Amino acid sequence: MIIHTIEDLASLAQRLGSEDAIALDTEFLRERTYRAELCLIQIATRDHAACVDPLGGGALDPLLPVLRTSKTIKVLHAARQDLEVLLPATGPIASVFDTQVAAALAGYPSQVGYAELARRLLGVELAKAHTRTDWSRRPLSPEQIEYALDDVRHLLPLRDELVGTLERLGRLDWLAEELQFLADERQLSVDPDDAWRRLKGLAGLDPGRVSLAHKLAAWRERRASDRNRPRGWILDDAVLREIVLQVPRSPAALRGIAQMPESVARNSGAELLAMVAASDISQPPPALPRRQRPDPALTAAVKRLAEVTATVAAELDLAPEVLATRRDLEQVARGEANVPPLKGWRRAMIGERLLATLAATGD
Repeated sequence: MIIHTIEDLASLAQRLGSEDAIALDTEFLRERTYRAELCLIQIATRDHAACVDPLGGGALDPLLPVLRTSKTIKVLHAARQDLEVLLPATGPIASVFDTQVAAALAGYPSQVGYAELARRLLGVELAKAHTRTDWSRRPLSPEQIEYALDDVRHLLPLRDELVGTLERLGRLDWLAEELQFLADERQLSVDPDDAWRRLKGLAGLDPGRVSLAHKLAAWRERRASDRNRPRGWILDDAVLREIVLQVPRSPAALRGIAQMPESVARNSGAELLAMVAASDISQPPPALPRRQRPDPALTAAVKRLAEVTATVAAELDLAPEVLATRRDLEQVARGEANVPPLKGWRRAMIGERLLATLAATGD
């Protein structure tokens, strides 16, 4: 039930190679590291389930051909996080089927959990006793192993049920389109040069300060990756923002920033000040932002678009956010074109109606 040796893993991989679909899940820790620590891989076929122990020191090489071939479908629930965790150890995984994505298209809540889906579709009640287990500790108890295996035992039957439902509804093409996102390896890691997009509170800042935020976020991301430490341990978001706002130009000014750790100022101060010096910032610190009143015309347009979305969602028996989120609708109302409701299957189901409603609202 738990595989420690390369020989047993090779035997499992040979068995998996003849399957058209396998179930896959992971257990991991990430509280103290930048990259999640892969602690356990659970795999199941229709008649067999096993745990692979990646902490035993053995290579996962025998599994790689199975995980990378498009001939074998890999069934996961809420797959993105597992794929992100597996990526450093296995590389990209081909032919992923996400039961959460499929369930949303079949009319279930957009973020329905695995246990809830198993209960609704299969009548299975799953235990919750080990939800807070430290999966890096060894040995694992038989109860822990059983709990972990339950996370994959029901995935293939769930896929069968969901495929049947989506086929009856004529939505398999929708699913194929949604799953393309999981095939894009770029979605599973953060480009340091895009790390600034995670920051909040940049709206209204001058270009020099925005440029500094970009530099600081990229530096932090690379440092966190190199040292495999959480990015907040390298530089807290609040401290990063204060550097951007205050623009310290001396070691004393840097140390004077609220909540600035002495160790960061001592060990990384020269790098931080160099980034400040390289940024063209001549404007004074921005005043505290005033809460802006929402644009009445935009608010009215978004409200109307939300009403249309709710109507269409009811017609299709879907959660409205599967068609369009509030942010999506705000972007549509502002005239943006590169948004999910205006692309692919959503454009036919909801996008054209949103554009027609927007045009009528403008009239």
